[in-house]
Amino acid sequence: MIIDDGMLFRPAEEKDAGILVSLYDQAARWMRKQGIEQWKPGEKDAAHFRAVMREGEVWLAQDADGRVVGAYELWWSDEEAWGVQPPVAGYVHRLMVERDAAPAGAGLRILEHAEWRIGRTGRERARLDCVSTNPRLLAYYRSAGYRVVGEFPSKQSRDGRVYGVILLERRLDV
Repeated sequence: MIIDDGMLFRPAEEKDAGILVSLYDQAARWMRKQGIEQWKPGEKDAAHFRAVMREGEVWLAQDADGRVVGAYELWWSDEEAWGVQPPVAGYVHRLMVERDAAPAGAGLRILEHAEWRIGRTGRERARLDCVSTNPRLLAYYRSAGYRVVGEFPSKQSRDGRVYGVILLERRLDV
C-alpha cells in the first residue's frame, strides 16, 4: 500500500472488478449529465478490468477508512492510438474519481500517482489521450503539465462509433 497525503494506493485485484465497473458507470453517468459524450454506462465490464490487470496495471485510490475514491488503468503500450512506440512511456487510461467520496484534488493526486508509478519503471514520459470533443478535460490535463503532441481523428469504439482523440504527454523527472 502506498500512502499519499491520506490517500492509499494499491494495485487492484480480480475481486475489485465489480468496484471498478461501478466506478466507471458512475463516472459515465456524471459525464452524460454534464453533456460530455465520452463514456457510456455499461460499456466496460468486469472482464475488461480483469484483462487490463493481466496485461497492464489497475490502481485503486482509497481514503483513510478504506473506501475506494478513485482508480486508473496504466498500460505499457497503446498502439491503437499512439502506434508502435519505443518503451519510454506509460499510458494512463480511465482515470476515475468517486465524486461523492473523493477529497478535493483527488483526480490530480491520482494522476500524480500514475506518473510516479511510470517513473519508477525508468520510463520518462506519461501519456494519455482525451476525446477531442471535451475541452474541459483537455484544459484539465494541460493545467496538470501535459502538452498536446498530436491527434488521432478516427479512433473506433467497440460499438463502431468513430471519434477523435487528442494525444497528450508529460516528461517526467526520472
